[in-house]
Amino acid sequence: MKHLLLAAIATIVVAPVFAQTNTTNLDYKRSSLYTLMVSDTNKNFSETIESSFVNYPIPDKFNDHIVDQRTIPIVLNDTVSKKELQQLQHDNITNFLTTNDIAKMMIAKWFNRSETGGFNMDLISERGNYNATELDVKLARNSERGTALLADAGEELISNTFVVVNNFKYTNKEEIAKKTNGILSIVSAVAAEAGAGDVSLVVDTAAEGVNILGKGYVIKTDSYLYQLVWNEEVAATFYNDYWTEDANLDTTRVQAFNETNLFKLEYIGMESAWADLQSTKYTSKTDEELITTATIKASDAVIAKLQRSYEVFRTKTPLLSGSPITAKIGLKEGLQKNDKYEVLEQILTKNGETDYKRVGVIRVEKDKIWDNRFMATEENTSELEYTTFKGAKNKYYQGMLIRQIN
Repeated sequence: MKHLLLAAIATIVVAPVFAQTNTTNLDYKRSSLYTLMVSDTNKNFSETIESSFVNYPIPDKFNDHIVDQRTIPIVLNDTVSKKELQQLQHDNITNFLTTNDIAKMMIAKWFNRSETGGFNMDLISERGNYNATELDVKLARNSERGTALLADAGEELISNTFVVVNNFKYTNKEEIAKKTNGILSIVSAVAAEAGAGDVSLVVDTAAEGVNILGKGYVIKTDSYLYQLVWNEEVAATFYNDYWTEDANLDTTRVQAFNETNLFKLEYIGMESAWADLQSTKYTSKTDEELITTATIKASDAVIAKLQRSYEVFRTKTPLLSGSPITAKIGLKEGLQKNDKYEVLEQILTKNGETDYKRVGVIRVEKDKIWDNRFMATEENTSELEYTTFKGAKNKYYQGMLIRQIN
């Protein structure tokens, strides 16, 4: 009975708008994301790639946590191998994030730091659906519930903050086509130029001619994933040594925060993904339009691959409906037939912290995957507006959260 009561309270308090059909308005705790790219101004179409990336919004399953510039200078070195150059670029990215205090800037954004140096809980209470008064640090220091809520906010929100840095490379297939003979040669050459090991990923050659395969662009990205470090030790230091408010500003704490090197980003791993734009559907497109589309598709594809590879980066998504079982995720998120997702019920513990209870497992339906990729409506005629899953009937309801599992 106690568990059922807590579950009921969670449904009312944590997710008060489950009855709505627009999942982007559902109140659940999203991970936060800041994306950057490596900039090479010497490459053709570098301005197009950069503007396409910068102007494309953060995916709506994440909170937008962009804090500063969006580009990192590229490393150029013709004396080393491709593998060594990739490592040099990784080291350059890590050094950039460290020397530019990106982690500290992300913490400052989380706590809504003012120009004078004061903090408040407005953003955390908004993103976490917390009561702002209860999250007030002065009260939390003397309240068991307040302390629990602060810990919950740290674990559910701040520690699930990520940085993804993309290093793009584009290949003009028409230029390669002029140098090659035969379909397989073209595909192999494009794959080699893009740095892709699996030629079959480039294009399905069935019923395609050389004049078709040899047009368009391939955009590849090597993407590096970092996570903001926020644990009990970091939290304690922040609240005890740096927290101050504009109404009663402690300049000593302001200076201490300015000078600290406490905050870090932890490297998680990297993945590569790419987008291949072919000819027939894009013959009327300009080069800039083709490259814009490919850049955005590659950006989406690599986030999907990073989530598949690294569990810590996997996000939760609310169900759109329980009968049939549907959710507003699809090919953009890398869904494949028979992918498994755990279904989670969001509950509150007795001290007000959020917890998740697995209530079942569902699988992606083979022919019912929503194509929500960029420009999908122009590329195909599918009328699907969500993905459908297989699972137990009458067990799940709108607003329950799902998360991919291996």
